[in-house]
Amino acid sequence: MISKTEKNLSDAFAGEAQTNRKYFAFALKAEQEGFKQVAKLFRAAAEAEAIHAFNHFKALGSIKGTKENLEAAFEGETNAFQIKYPQMIEDAKAEDHKLALISLTFANETEKGHATLYKKALESLGSDRDIEYHVCSMCGHTVKGEPPEICPICKAKKDSYKKID
Repeated sequence: MISKTEKNLSDAFAGEAQTNRKYFAFALKAEQEGFKQVAKLFRAAAEAEAIHAFNHFKALGSIKGTKENLEAAFEGETNAFQIKYPQMIEDAKAEDHKLALISLTFANETEKGHATLYKKALESLGSDRDIEYHVCSMCGHTVKGEPPEICPICKAKKDSYKKID
């Protein structure tokens, strides 16, 4: 049984994390519309929300050692692509919500790859080789090493991938 404070921290973490992403999306839109100062404000607020989320997550004791964090990430991604997203995809199909179907399918396929990457990282933990990762800016497909010429999930071209430092 979790305490009331732990429930509050968990709820606050979820809210702050969601608001961080929402404000980041708002910043991108403001930038597209030529409102650079508003975009900066949204990015600043998004950064503050990320700090809040991190602090709440830390207060929950949810940040463990790297091995435990990799195991938790692997379990979370596996749950997402095996249970969570398949049901959401079925709901989107049933409601004929095409954009939701695309978004949820992209996420589901990406989560499978994340689980694989986490499992490999667990298996090679401590080897400390320099590895590059790239993420498709259209669907989130994540690859170790050079990105493919065409994204296998959304069919975007290689230049849609962003190198992660």
